[in-house]
Amino acid sequence: MTRERQLAAEITYRTSRSSGSGGQNVNKVETRVEALLDIIASQTLSDSEKQLLATRLRNRISKEGILAVDSQESRSQVRNKQIATHLLLELVRKALTPRKRRVPTSPSAAAERERLQQKRRLKEKKARRRDRPTSD
Repeated sequence: MTRERQLAAEITYRTSRSSGSGGQNVNKVETRVEALLDIIASQTLSDSEKQLLATRLRNRISKEGILAVDSQESRSQVRNKQIATHLLLELVRKALTPRKRRVPTSPSAAAERERLQQKRRLKEKKARRRDRPTSD
């Protein structure tokens, strides 16, 4: 079983009535789906990954250590479950992806010349506006 499938197996779902379009369907069918992943109790994630998720997704994780994502895009509960699962797994995948360090660079000589030329052109344009005699 792949790691993503193992993680998907740990997701629990909660449904509720959706808002928005759907007519009478909105009032009687629970189509909104909330996907919940208990990060602390996860068997798939290592301790270091749990710590990384807790740091990077701290605004999305509850005090109990549960990451929640919801979907009410579709009128179908099954489709909303698929969407919520995909969003949650994508969120975890992006948070666990190592970030590349930015290598500071300096502008090339050509870029520097171009920047100075643009400044010069703007300066001359503004100077022409000032030097124009007023007609009374």
